[in-house]
Amino acid sequence: MSGARAWWRALALGVAALGAGSASAAGKAPEAKVEIKHFTFMPEALTVAAGTRVVWTNRDDEPHIVVSAGNRFASSKAMDTDDTYATVFDKPGTYAYFCSIHPHMVGTIIVR
Repeated sequence: MSGARAWWRALALGVAALGAGSASAAGKAPEAKVEIKHFTFMPEALTVAAGTRVVWTNRDDEPHIVVSAGNRFASSKAMDTDDTYATVFDKPGTYAYFCSIHPHMVGTIIVR
């Protein structure tokens, strides 16, 4: 019996170690940045891997709102100077977006 108990205990510890390792290996999502500056998104087109977190930062003195064309991701709230908005792009595809306050401001996230 004690041999069987030792085996089960070793198995349980091994499973726990595997779970801990995969959680820490997963860590944070990779991150990419888009700056809003001079009423443009920089870069205007950004290519990222699936699972990447994209962060927009407003560097203008005017507010901006990031809105997905086709509602493919959630819109930001109005961002004042130095405010940020982020979302993770899990699925491959092309995601067009614009500023709802300044519709001439457009950008694209390409997820591979």
